[in-house]
Amino acid sequence: MNPAHNVKFDAMKKKQRRAYDWIRWTGLFSLVLLAYPFQFSGEIPKGGDRFLGADISFLPQLESRGMKFYEDGAAKDALVILKDQGFNAIRLRIFNNPSSDSGYSPKQGFCDLDHTLQMARRIKAAGMHFLLDFHYSDTWADPGKQFKPLAWKNFDFQGLQQAMHDFTRQVIAGLRDQGTAPDMVQIGNEINHGLLWPDGKFEHADTLAAFLRSAIAAVREVDPSIRIMLHIACGGQNEESRHFLDAMLDRRVSFDLIGESYYPRWHGTLGQLDSNLTDLASRYKQKIVVVEYSSRKKEVNDILFNLPGDQGVGTFIWEPLNTWERVFDNKGQMNDSLMRLYSGLARTYGISPR
Repeated sequence: MNPAHNVKFDAMKKKQRRAYDWIRWTGLFSLVLLAYPFQFSGEIPKGGDRFLGADISFLPQLESRGMKFYEDGAAKDALVILKDQGFNAIRLRIFNNPSSDSGYSPKQGFCDLDHTLQMARRIKAAGMHFLLDFHYSDTWADPGKQFKPLAWKNFDFQGLQQAMHDFTRQVIAGLRDQGTAPDMVQIGNEINHGLLWPDGKFEHADTLAAFLRSAIAAVREVDPSIRIMLHIACGGQNEESRHFLDAMLDRRVSFDLIGESYYPRWHGTLGQLDSNLTDLASRYKQKIVVVEYSSRKKEVNDILFNLPGDQGVGTFIWEPLNTWERVFDNKGQMNDSLMRLYSGLARTYGISPR
């Protein structure tokens, strides 16, 4: 799913951290911030201060197969169960045309705009925060593939830029018009290698930044209070994280949240996650979210919520209803031990309902 990346040597990390600390404490850090040609918002997303979230985009598909979910023997909406157990935020992915033959959900169209509108109503009715994840593709987008939507296949640079703007605006306006605007929006999914390949590959950083600025502008035209996230798959890779973020900031891409994926198979050890996020928390004004993870649940949350300066604002476990270390069994019965873990995390870190 995600290719492996090189990890910095510990000695190099320590040397660079010492240099950074010297700059900060001599007062030069403030001058560096003033030199950036954009405005840092640094705000925590509206409606709360910390998020314990889950990506449950598979839920409509599971329900279409007749799956039900149970808490203490009683069938309930999965969102209600998650909220009962301490979760206060939901993440949904959206594709351009997932019903196409080469799309994510041929003929059925799960995770299209219509399904997203339906799920958004359920999220808001449950009183939970809402993060929307644009893939800008008809199917999965990640560091190993970023296929253009088929309808955009032959667009030139200006056409792609306009298409990103218009699709983003259409979706956000549709959500706003039914009273379910997202609290946060991801402009792309795991985009450390770019999006809309080949045009928007990271090696074409100017083009990539122009695409991102166009989509961000569309969100803010509809609702300027929505927080913007850039999502990269570099949980334990500090050098690659900084390389991407600095490149986008240098190109006037304005955003509020840094989203990281963390899967140990691709993103290193917990120590490397801690080291990377700690450095990012000290280096950038944007708040930090571990926006995808599955294993090492307690440890990931402990690292995130103990970052310096309260820079860590939330986590989103990926598809816990039916994937990997899931919180329900095949019959929809709640895994009490895993759910107790999350209710405990909610108490420990003061996770409050919306």
